[in-house]
Amino acid sequence: MITIFNRREVAITYSMDEQARIRELLSANGIDYRYKVMDRTSPSVLTSNRARTGTFGYNMNYTNEYIFYVHKKDYQAAKALIDRRR
Repeated sequence: MITIFNRREVAITYSMDEQARIRELLSANGIDYRYKVMDRTSPSVLTSNRARTGTFGYNMNYTNEYIFYVHKKDYQAAKALIDRRR
């Protein structure tokens, strides 16, 4: 089980194709993972740029950030798999 206390960040990408490739790669090799999607255009508590400008001027290829986490014991294997396939 992956928790906030025993996980390590193994990859970050903005590409939907790349995140699908990483998910397939990790699951095909039996490595448990979790991922978080952050929408960079959504307003935050501290600032609300989107309310003023919408998404004008944003590169829509970089609106979603995908962050992958694996268990600490699987970090080296996962990192090697991901880096070898890039």
